[in-house]
Amino acid sequence: MPERSQDRVYTRLQDLVRLRHTAGGFSYLPKQPVSSLLAGRKRSKLRGRGLDFDELRHYRPGDDIRTMDWRVTNRTGKPHVRVYTEERDRPVIVIVDQRLPMFFGSRYKMKSVVAAEVAAITAWRVLAVGDRIGAILFNDDRVAEARPSRSDKKVMGWLGDLATMNQQLSVNRGIKNNPGALLKALETVERRVSHDYLVVLVSDFHGWSGEAMAHIRRIARHNDIICGLVYDPLERDISSADKLVVSDGYYQLELDPGHNELGEKFEASFESSFAQVRADLTRHQIPVIPISTAEPAAQQLRERLGGQRVLA
Repeated sequence: MPERSQDRVYTRLQDLVRLRHTAGGFSYLPKQPVSSLLAGRKRSKLRGRGLDFDELRHYRPGDDIRTMDWRVTNRTGKPHVRVYTEERDRPVIVIVDQRLPMFFGSRYKMKSVVAAEVAAITAWRVLAVGDRIGAILFNDDRVAEARPSRSDKKVMGWLGDLATMNQQLSVNRGIKNNPGALLKALETVERRVSHDYLVVLVSDFHGWSGEAMAHIRRIARHNDIICGLVYDPLERDISSADKLVVSDGYYQLELDPGHNELGEKFEASFESSFAQVRADLTRHQIPVIPISTAEPAAQQLRERLGGQRVLA
């Protein structure tokens, strides 16, 4: 089905569902191709799939008696079982930013649409490998939660909520930018996850602060977290444009980036914020995936997480 021009400004549930066939060629597991962004991650909390021996521990009610290690049980006098990685559940939580600063795009799609697509592709990929996937969706005035599940129906439910939240974005609806919404979303995550989760945060990180980093560090103590940093190329090169026509789909405004060095000031502010976020996360060994609005989301995930170049 051909893409409509409005699909670059907003997304729909059917668009997010259609991305299911693109959700391949990459993995969030620690064992990665050498060229993957996640290759060589130190001390990942995530357990890989398979039958690899993981640990020996005391027997718990409900454990399969076939996993009993009788030699250790006889030696210690206490029942012990052998735990394999396939027995470790690996729930995933994807956090999706749909605030007003995400309602921006200059070439291919809005940052808000790309973030929604990354979330959908992640959800379909996680379901494909048999893990649970949940979501925390946030905009400038509310946070919506969906608990991790292996149910297609439940995933479709929160993808529908995500599409609705995306379609509510408009500069004409009196939406007030709320930088603190990022903190509220991270606080929600911190309350909900315990250990052995994978948390995927997809945002432009507007409102980044030391407090946000502190939340992420606490989450990362017992979980893995990966950050998708969404940006638009124009944010990094706006001063090169002669004239800019800005539109919300209804009204237009012409801007001159050269007026009072507006473009250079905007670029400097963006680069400073962009570099600060990456530096803070990298310092604490949190993987950062830069995601541009100028290329298909699935292609970028395959290149950065699958270690392969995939042509559009």
